[in-house]
Amino acid sequence: MGTGDKSRHGSADAVGAPVAVTGTGNAASASGATVTTGYRGPVPDTGAVQVSGTGNATGSAGALVNTGYVHQMSIETLTVEQLPPREPASWPHQVGVIPSPARSFQRRGEAGLLRAAVEGGGTAVLTQVLTGMGGVGKTQLAADYARAAWDDGGLDVLIWVTASAQSPVISGYAQAGVELCRADPEDTRQAAKQFLAWLAPKPGQRPCRWLVVMDDVADPGDLIVHPDDPANRYSLWPPASPHGRVLLTTRRRDAALFGEGRRRIEVGLFTPHESFSYLTASLTAQRRTEPADQLTALAHDLGHLPLALAQAAAYLIDSGETAAAYRDLLANRATTLDHLVPDALPDEQATALAAAWSLSIDRADMLRPAGLARPMLHLAALLDANGIPQDVLTGQSARNHLAAHRSTTGPTPQSDTVALSDAVGALRALDRLSLIDHQPGTPHQAVRVHQLIQRATRDTLTPHQHDQAARTAADALTAAWPAIERDTNLVQTLRTNTGALTKCAEDALYWPDAHLVLYRLGHSLGGSGQVAAAIDHFQHLADIADSHLGPDHPDTLSARGNLATMRGEAGDPAGAATAFADLLKSMVRVLGEDHPHTFTTRNNLATMQGEAGDTAGAVTAFTDLLADRTRVLGKDHPDTLTTRNNLATWQGLAGDAAGATTALADLLADRARALGEDHPTTLITRGNLATMQGEAGDPAGAATAFADLLKSMVRVLGEDHPHTFTTRNNLATMQGEAGDTAGAVTAFTDLLADRTRVLGKDHPDTLTTRNNLATWQGLAGDAAGATQAYTDLLESIVRALGEDHHTVRITRENLNYWRKKAERMPGASSGDCV
Repeated sequence: MGTGDKSRHGSADAVGAPVAVTGTGNAASASGATVTTGYRGPVPDTGAVQVSGTGNATGSAGALVNTGYVHQMSIETLTVEQLPPREPASWPHQVGVIPSPARSFQRRGEAGLLRAAVEGGGTAVLTQVLTGMGGVGKTQLAADYARAAWDDGGLDVLIWVTASAQSPVISGYAQAGVELCRADPEDTRQAAKQFLAWLAPKPGQRPCRWLVVMDDVADPGDLIVHPDDPANRYSLWPPASPHGRVLLTTRRRDAALFGEGRRRIEVGLFTPHESFSYLTASLTAQRRTEPADQLTALAHDLGHLPLALAQAAAYLIDSGETAAAYRDLLANRATTLDHLVPDALPDEQATALAAAWSLSIDRADMLRPAGLARPMLHLAALLDANGIPQDVLTGQSARNHLAAHRSTTGPTPQSDTVALSDAVGALRALDRLSLIDHQPGTPHQAVRVHQLIQRATRDTLTPHQHDQAARTAADALTAAWPAIERDTNLVQTLRTNTGALTKCAEDALYWPDAHLVLYRLGHSLGGSGQVAAAIDHFQHLADIADSHLGPDHPDTLSARGNLATMRGEAGDPAGAATAFADLLKSMVRVLGEDHPHTFTTRNNLATMQGEAGDTAGAVTAFTDLLADRTRVLGKDHPDTLTTRNNLATWQGLAGDAAGATTALADLLADRARALGEDHPTTLITRGNLATMQGEAGDPAGAATAFADLLKSMVRVLGEDHPHTFTTRNNLATMQGEAGDTAGAVTAFTDLLADRTRVLGKDHPDTLTTRNNLATWQGLAGDAAGATQAYTDLLESIVRALGEDHHTVRITRENLNYWRKKAERMPGASSGDCV
């Protein structure tokens, strides 16, 4: 007899009261007995029996057991039929559901790579890993590959498992174990291990051609069970087999996923043609048509991301909006991405575009250095999607931001400072989750991030967080900007990133003041010869500063001053002088007559007066300014000394070379006394004195002075410093003026090579050197060579600076001059001059 005769019942009050039963312990039964642990008795009047804390009931040999509450149990006949062991499923057999094909599925180059790997797989295990950012269509490519392999009859067994965590992988393998090798369904881990062992080839057995697809592996660590327990540790990677294939999709780029026997295939964005074809096919299927140019532009706006294209097409179909209207919504910074998706997602998609990367960001933030990936992405989301210099995101400004906004990922307190290596580590964490592309080997464009990841990231920021991050990004750009723009590629990248920041966060850059990076951008444009762009930039800067800060704010006045300067650089000194005269009135009214900014405006006004042809007026203006600066600042103040330099320069240009020479000699002595012999401004004064020496009719003496100055420039500033190059330019000019035209040609040829190497072929100083070389070629007797040099130079200037740049007119005049000279040479024909 079983112990079931000793049924364990909870005590109860009299019938009619509620019954509460708890803590009844365990019960066991055997040999046909019946047992209950819990309550077995009459129904109380209230009909309520509260049962809790009952134990386990165990039966064997035909026993009937129950745990809980049984009112009445009557068993007369119990027939138990034991089913025979389940036979393994016959081949071909599929476990798991392959996702349905997306509407208007596009055949892509990656599919060809998958099939090519199969054909060349040989006898080694063929494992392929599709990796890429979320939304590029990895799952659809894997599904297409699996369906094709199945439909072609090339598989005996196909297993599709979702691998977003460890448990669904084990469950999927366990199901395969139950269906294919009679594993116990009650023990999933053992069933999974049994299936993995079944996959391994065995001598004498019929070969099984199998494919295992693990879709959306979120963490490489999920593919190792009990990693810290050597006795129970095992891998979920399928075993090597000459007949097996493994296909894995993931956003991760960890080294653990790749290696020998595993082929990595990067899945990128649609090509422009694929994007256009997808949108056209999707809309046509619903009898919708849109202008081709609008669909092309929409694909570009969405960055050719398949997920975004699919949801945009569904939105257009469901809402009836046009592609142009959708683009307007997308361009509106007040519209978040969650307002741009359809109510019902297409193609069985589980995630709306706005949330497509949230889990990846969470995982990246947990990687070492913990808590830094998210604030790093906040900065990257505000800059140029096509390339951000690494120094911008790892400089001190960025590291201060990371330290202040580090995410809390655990109980361990984090450091208040972030090291350079930690900032780089945050970039690597984002790269491992395919949230950015980090290529340290291209430092000027080391970080690339898709524009929709940027948009989704910005959408998560509060207005305060957004503006704070924008100011930090501006600080980081300013800090990374070199004082001397030798590396034209770096500077162009910084200008592009500043433009991107302004586009998505302009208001933040004007509060509480106009950020310095806005002025840095304008100066860089002007310094690179893009004067028209600089004028447009400073005009916009002045307008926005006036609107945001008011017409009398110092930043508004400063923008007006920079705008006037660029007008002078563009060849309109008279217009610049008028603008400075208007600005001077505002400066005096707002800041006062003796404010440093008022003095600077007077200095610039005097310069433009002289440039416009009024040299006498410039001399008078600088004389008055010198008196006021001496009175307010003192005779040895740098600004006072600069005014003396400018006054002497315009004295010489007004025809008083002797007076200018004396003034510069006195200034040189005072600057050497106040600043030192090797101070850059002292060296510049020496150069100005040498120039005036040449203007006074002593080019040979000037050449000697420049040769001595060049030695000091090289020693103090270096061979590649812009001031050193300027000194070499002036030395070569004076050599030519002194009669050594061949020496001048040689010197300018050498200078051109060095300026091209350091500054680039399109830098204004490089173009100026080409102009001077062409001139001295002509003066040395090679008019035809000068003509050809000016022909080439004109083409370069138009390409680099634009048809409207004032140097284009000067270059054309020089070209015409030397062309005529070449035509007059004995024996020359017009054809020889071209």
